[in-house]
Amino acid sequence: MGVNEFPGFVTSRMNCVIGNEAMNMLMEGVASLKEIDKAMKLGLNHPMGPLEMVDLVGLDTRLCNMEYLYAHLGERYRPSPLLVKYVKSGRLGRKSGRGFYHDKKEGNLK
Repeated sequence: MGVNEFPGFVTSRMNCVIGNEAMNMLMEGVASLKEIDKAMKLGLNHPMGPLEMVDLVGLDTRLCNMEYLYAHLGERYRPSPLLVKYVKSGRLGRKSGRGFYHDKKEGNLK
C-alpha cells in the first residue's frame, strides 16, 4: 500500500498542523518560542522545533501551504493569525533576516 494522491504531502500536512499550533501557542502565551521548540525536540525527538523549521522554510512559503490546505481540506488548516501578521509585515524567516528566530531588530539573529 502506498500513499494516496491527496492535497499536500504526508509530511507537509503534518508539519503544517504542528507548526500552526506552535504559532497559536506562542501567540496565546502558552510557552515561549524556545520552550515550544525545545519541547518538540526533547518530547517528540524532532531534530528541530516547528518554529525553527518555519524560519528555515520561509513564513511566506508556510502561509502559502496553509492557505492551499485550508481551501482544500478545511478549518484545521486555517493559518494562524500570527503567521499572517508576520508575513504581512515582511517577516519571512531566514531569507529576509526576520522571522521567529531571525530578527535583526531584536539582536536574535542565529
